[in-house]
Amino acid sequence: MLQSIRDRSRSWGAKIIIGAVVVTLALFGVESLVGLLGSSGDEVAEVNGEAITRQQLEMEVQRAIRSGQVPPEQERALRAEMLDMLVTDRLLTQYAEEGGLHVSEEQLDQLIVNLPEFQDANGRFDRDLFRNRLASAGFTPLSFRQQLSVDVKRQQLQQGLAVSDFTLEEERERLAALQRQTRTFRHHALVPADLETPPEVDEQALEEYYAAHEADYRRPEQVRLNYVVLDRQQMAEQAEVSEEALREAWEEGAAEADRRVSHIMVTFGDARSREEAEAILEQVQQRLAGGEAFDQLAAEVSDDTSTSDDGGDLGIISRGFFGEAFEEAAFSLGEGEVSEIVETDNGLHLVKVTELDRPAFDESRDQLRRQLAREQVTDAFNEQAQRLIDDSFAAEDLASVAEDLGLELQQSDWVGRDGADGVLSEPGVMEQAFSGDVLEEGYNSEVIELDEDRRLVLRVAEHREATTLPLAEVRDEVEAAVRREKTREALVELAAERVERLRAGESLAIAWQQADAVSRQGGSDLSEALIEAAFRLPHPEGDAPVYGHAVDGERVVLIALDEVQPGEPNEQIESFVARMAERLRAQAAIQGLLDDLREDAEIRR
Repeated sequence: MLQSIRDRSRSWGAKIIIGAVVVTLALFGVESLVGLLGSSGDEVAEVNGEAITRQQLEMEVQRAIRSGQVPPEQERALRAEMLDMLVTDRLLTQYAEEGGLHVSEEQLDQLIVNLPEFQDANGRFDRDLFRNRLASAGFTPLSFRQQLSVDVKRQQLQQGLAVSDFTLEEERERLAALQRQTRTFRHHALVPADLETPPEVDEQALEEYYAAHEADYRRPEQVRLNYVVLDRQQMAEQAEVSEEALREAWEEGAAEADRRVSHIMVTFGDARSREEAEAILEQVQQRLAGGEAFDQLAAEVSDDTSTSDDGGDLGIISRGFFGEAFEEAAFSLGEGEVSEIVETDNGLHLVKVTELDRPAFDESRDQLRRQLAREQVTDAFNEQAQRLIDDSFAAEDLASVAEDLGLELQQSDWVGRDGADGVLSEPGVMEQAFSGDVLEEGYNSEVIELDEDRRLVLRVAEHREATTLPLAEVRDEVEAAVRREKTREALVELAAERVERLRAGESLAIAWQQADAVSRQGGSDLSEALIEAAFRLPHPEGDAPVYGHAVDGERVVLIALDEVQPGEPNEQIESFVARMAERLRAQAAIQGLLDDLREDAEIRR
C-alpha cells in the first residue's frame, strides 16, 4: 500500500512541487464540457460515498502504460493494483480536504508555467507544448489542473507528517555506531534428522490444533460460475490482413514518424528585406537542382550558425517542438526530400528530411498486423457486443447465448468474493456474481465492460454458503501443520539443551560454519533470520563466546558469537542509513494514518 503512495509521490504533481510559484487561469483556454476526471461511468468502487468510475481506472492504467512503467502485456494484471491505488489516493485526498488544505488557482498557474517540460527553448511557457505534452500523457489541461491540485494537497499532508518527527543527534550517532558494527560468529543448523525420534502426532493433538486454528480452515461463501467473454483481440487474431495493407499502413505511418531534419535559414529585417532573403533561397534551390549538396550549401549560406557547420542538422524532431509552418513542411516530406521555402518568425527556411526515425517494415509487421486487424473487426465486435447485451438479458441460460454468438461457454472452479483468478478477478466481476439478481434470482449478469476490448457475462451454476470445513476433510493439512509445529518445537528444545551445555563449558562435536565480520546489511549467503539473531546476542566478555539459537524456517540454528567489531566509519553509508531511518519514520506515520483511515472508511468494491 505504501508503495502506491511512494509511486504517486513521483508523479507529475509531486515533481511540479519542486518548481516555484504565478500566472493567470486565462493561459489555459476553454475546456470541453465534460472533464476526464469528472466523467460518468460504471462505478468500480466507492470510498465514503465518493465513486471511482471505470473510466478513471482505465485512465490510470493507460497512463501507467504510456509512461513506460508497465509493459502493455501486463495491462490486465495491472487493474487491481491501480484500483487499490485509487482507493488510497481518495482516502488521503478526503482527509486532506477535511483538514482544510488548500491550493489556489494562482498557485497552480505558477507551478505549471515554471515546469521546464512546458517551456520553449527560451525558457518561456509554451501553450502548444503544454497541450501536446499533456495529450501524450492522457490529460486535458483541465484534468491536469484537477489532478495537480489533488497531488499538491496530498503532498502537503505527507510532508506535514514527515516533518512532524525528528531524530536527536545522540540517536543519529548511536544509529551510526550500530550500523557500522560487524560480528564474527559460528553457526550450525539443526534439522529434523538430528532428532532421536520424530515427534508423534496423535488424535488429541490434531483435534487441539484444529480447534485452535478453525479460522484457517473456514471456507468462504463460494459459487461456481458459467461465463462467456467477448474479446476483440481474439477476433482480430482470426482476421486476414494482406501484405499490401500492411505495406500501405507502414508508408502512411511515415507522415507521423519522428525524423532527422536539416535546414538552411536566411533571416530578413534590418540587414536585408524579405524579398532579398527569398531570392537567396531561390538561388539555393537552383544550385540544389544542379546537384550541389544540401550540407555544403547550409555551411555556405545558412544564417543559423549553431547548425551550419553541421550541414544544417537539427537532429531528430517530434511534433510539438517547432512552429506550425516548419512542422507542416518537415512532416510532409519523405526521406531525402527538400521543402519549398518556409517562413517562420525567425526567417525563411529550406527544410530537408535526412532520416525517418521508425522501425523497418519487417520489424513493424507484427504491430501493424495487430493494429489493422483490430480496426478491421471493430464493427463486428460492436455488433456482437450489442447482441450479447440483448441475448443475455432475454435468455434463461448462458449456454444458448454462447451458442448464438459463437463464444466458448467457460466454467470456473469454486470461487469466493475475493478469491477469483484471471478474468474473474477484475473489478466488478465478483460483485456481479454475488449480486441479488444473479445469485438469488438466478439471472444472467449485466454485460460487464472489462476494458475497451472485452465484455463478459456470467451466471451462477452452483452456490454454497460459508462454512468451517470438518476435520475429516482437512485432516492431511492439519496433520502436516501439527507435524511441522512439533518438529520445530523439538528442534528448539534440542537447541536450548545444547546451548546450555555449551554455556556450561562442555565440548560438543559440532560441525560449525564460520562467518567473519558479518554486517547488519548482510552481503553474504546467510539468512536474514540468522543475522538478526546473531546481532541480538550480548557482547562476549573476554575470550568466552556467547551462545544462542535462531529459528530459520524449518531449521533451528545454533550460534556461537565470538567477537563484536566496531567497524570502519563510512560517511556515505551512515548518511544514507540516517536518511532511511527518517524516511521509515515518515512512512510509518503515513502508514498509521492510512490504517486508521481504512478502518473508519466505508469502502465498497
